[in-house]
Amino acid sequence: MSVLSLRLAGPMQSWGASARFTRRTTESAPTKSAVIGLLAAAAGIERGDDTSLAPLAALRFAVRIDQPGTRVRDFQTAHHAASGKSMPLSERFYLADAVFVAALEGDTTLLASLHAALRNPVYAPFLGRRSCPPAQPVDLGLHEDATLMEVLGEVPWQASAWYRRQHRDRTNIDLTVLREGHDNESEFADTFRDQPISYAAEHRRHALRFVVSDSVRVPGAPARRLPLHDPFDALKEESA
Repeated sequence: MSVLSLRLAGPMQSWGASARFTRRTTESAPTKSAVIGLLAAAAGIERGDDTSLAPLAALRFAVRIDQPGTRVRDFQTAHHAASGKSMPLSERFYLADAVFVAALEGDTTLLASLHAALRNPVYAPFLGRRSCPPAQPVDLGLHEDATLMEVLGEVPWQASAWYRRQHRDRTNIDLTVLREGHDNESEFADTFRDQPISYAAEHRRHALRFVVSDSVRVPGAPARRLPLHDPFDALKEESA
């Protein structure tokens, strides 16, 4: 078994597990459905290709909250393209300035192919919604012969420099981990309907999964400035 780790950070993120009418909320951390969707897009798996999706959905998933961010609300208006009629005002919720480390555990060959896809994606990655591009490259690395919790305890703290400065007096940082639970942990777990079954546009389907809240301790590394990154640099190079 191996583990693929991802850095999910950007000015805005939105990890919706449900949407009712004109109100679209966000969870406080990335959902499994959204992260598997990001990987499937990078690998070029088309919507409705449930056979190719199934091995990705079977990967065990966990996410570490390195910087929780702030929940913000946006109001959006739209007009019907044909009639020009105004559509109802809608509410959209986002996480601002959040940073997460996601990890997926499973077959080494599959994860190696997904690791390569992240470095040369068929479709550009986004953080829950197309309007939310990542601020830094998503790929953190492929870790062979490792488990989810081992990797999440070893990957350095990924928080922003300004956030680190607020905790510079702490030698170690305890970070919350939301990991996929085993069947024998159901008594201590929450349930989320974010286990992807199909992304078919006409009938998306998700199942329930167990999620256990855990924690890891990582060194409180000094604040540092991350290099600026434009996620569309690759497109600019191709068009030049």
